Amino acid sequence: MKRYLNILFLLVAILTAACSGEEKSHAAGEKATYTCPMHPQIVQDKPGTCPICNMDLVLVTQSGKENGELMLSESQIALGNITTKRIKLGSAGSNTILTGKLVLDETQTDVISSRAAGRIEKLYLKESGQMVKKGQPLYELYSEELLTLQREYLLALAQNRELGKENPRFASFLEAAKKKLLLYGLTEGQIRNLAKTEQLSPRITFVAPAGGVVTEVAAAEGQYVAEGGVLYRLGKLGKIWVEAELYPQEVAHVKAGDEIKVAVEGGGQEPVTAKVTFISPEFRAGTQVVVLRAELPNPGEQYLPGMQANVILADPNGSVLTLPTDAVIRDGRGSHVWVQAGKNTFKPRMVTLGEESADNVAILSGLKENDKVVVSGAYLLYSEFVLKKGADPMAGHQH
Repeated sequence: MKRYLNILFLLVAILTAACSGEEKSHAAGEKATYTCPMHPQIVQDKPGTCPICNMDLVLVTQSGKENGELMLSESQIALGNITTKRIKLGSAGSNTILTGKLVLDETQTDVISSRAAGRIEKLYLKESGQMVKKGQPLYELYSEELLTLQREYLLALAQNRELGKENPRFASFLEAAKKKLLLYGLTEGQIRNLAKTEQLSPRITFVAPAGGVVTEVAAAEGQYVAEGGVLYRLGKLGKIWVEAELYPQEVAHVKAGDEIKVAVEGGGQEPVTAKVTFISPEFRAGTQVVVLRAELPNPGEQYLPGMQANVILADPNGSVLTLPTDAVIRDGRGSHVWVQAGKNTFKPRMVTLGEESADNVAILSGLKENDKVVVSGAYLLYSEFVLKKGADPMAGHQH
């Protein structure tokens, strides 16, 4: 009997020592916190009631040795719809969209002038805005000078036929007479027809030396014109300009040489890239706007002057690390996100926020590119951490 009493006394002593060590450990390394069972985001260091539902706060012990990580099972991740995304460079702000219009590239303008003095007998194009193809008839001119040149050519042709075999000089006379007609704007076909028919024509039809769109008709039928007098102006469509108006606060965000996006109405769904070539150094008369001009390639000539376009200026803040707005948890201590630290393991991290839009927020510090960040289910992780650990995940972080 005495032996059993000694064993019982020894067991009681061991249990008492263990309880005493546990109490000391609690006093030294653990602190008591209180949270609401229904609203785990409410965490206090003293008893009280929940400010949301007025329930009594319950005591939870938080160990000071916790590493702050939270591990979930596969089923918990699936049920909580917890997904991650690698953080990348992007734009948090919104783009600036300007209303613009397509205009002709003035550096690609051709002037059609009279090749000789005479009277305009006929204009084949009488309105601006019409498309012209190379070789298309433009105007008919009566000219005594051209009539004289035709006589000279026919005379040189006849002399070469009769005396050319005996004297090669007549061939050079014929070639010189032909070059004169070419310089005055006649075509090879017109000269061949003159040589074939040997009939003088006081009215010569002149054709377009290049294609484009008529921007100005500077003559009228029956008008006498001098040699070199302007008849038409043609604009080329291989390249086209887009012009838009900038307000003073937008001028600093774009400069010549920048690439911008242009969406042309009726020109396809996807915006195309244009290069800024000019920004007016002064305000447009009577307004507080300056003109931006960009060069838009137009290889298929699908864009026409007068078309409306939207000019898209990128976010002036450039590329920064961005996250969806819902990925950030905000409370009185600051802002934090959940980063995947390992398989099914997540860890909170403090971040500094920058510019924010309706969908994205810029991350200025706390993360680096390619970190895997929880983008959906972040609040569920926050609640689960509070329930398991009994404290705010950011309680031990510097703010």
